[in-house]
Amino acid sequence: MKKDVRYTIIIPVFNEEAVVEETHRRLTSVMKMTGEPYELLFVNDGSRDRTAEIVQVLVAADQSVRFLDFSRNFGHQIAITAGMDYARGDAIVIIDADLQDPPEVIPQMIAKWKEGYEVVYAKRSHRKGETWFKKRTASLFYRTLSALTEVDIPLDTGDFRLIDRNVCDAMRGIREKNRFVRGLVSWVGFRTTAVEYVRDERFAGETKYPLKKMLRFALDGITSFSYKPLKLATYLGLAISFASLVYLAVFLIQNLFAATTVVAWAPFMAGLLLLNGVTLIILGILGEYIGRIYDETKNRPLYILRNRDQLENVNYDHEVKPS
Repeated sequence: MKKDVRYTIIIPVFNEEAVVEETHRRLTSVMKMTGEPYELLFVNDGSRDRTAEIVQVLVAADQSVRFLDFSRNFGHQIAITAGMDYARGDAIVIIDADLQDPPEVIPQMIAKWKEGYEVVYAKRSHRKGETWFKKRTASLFYRTLSALTEVDIPLDTGDFRLIDRNVCDAMRGIREKNRFVRGLVSWVGFRTTAVEYVRDERFAGETKYPLKKMLRFALDGITSFSYKPLKLATYLGLAISFASLVYLAVFLIQNLFAATTVVAWAPFMAGLLLLNGVTLIILGILGEYIGRIYDETKNRPLYILRNRDQLENVNYDHEVKPS
């Protein structure tokens, strides 16, 4: 592994043909101002447009650009993981290609790193160009996750952050399949600080996180770092059982001591439907956790590279081998 790279910038890309050249231009401009050697590591997550072709042109024209090309779409969090696996820098910065996270914040992160901090995350003080619904659901997610987990995951932060080589090496040793990178960075520990910034509107293209993916991402974060949903299922079962016993007692008293017989089929049916609904929810929660256990037992690699033979001076020891 080469030791002459001071900084690695990991840029996951998926169908970003409209913005990837501008991303390269702005990152290059910022990193040249540091006066230290750097590399821009683009990770193509199975793009279906011209993203891969554009990045390959950048590789040919700029010696600081490196390229990982997935055989298919493995997901944003896996793309970040692959970047960490192949990063050669002493400090590693993760940034999306859409330029909502401005590259101009990176020198502030580097300054904090040189002060001795090993994780420098970027905290959003304001979000431009995002809907009220997106802002409120994001806020709800971070606060729900904070309440459910014992890991201190900073509020209002994304994956835009700088990590030290020691943190990166620790992350390379974690190979779980359903990954929530920002949570894992918090879990491994190390000295942490923040820099605040204003999140810009997307430079071009469309968001790669529609509502369905956001819900999946939220579920991955919660199930990866908390088993409280399983406890919630227990509490719901106890509460419904207690309520059922109270209702049964009231029904028996009314029928034994009231002048008229109480007809109970309507509330009984409502209670039965409620009980069935809660049972299905509990089974769904159990299914999510069991599904993740099943994923882990298959022991498949996190990703497959199309261009592995093009990568030089790389240690492949981090790759998961079938048992």
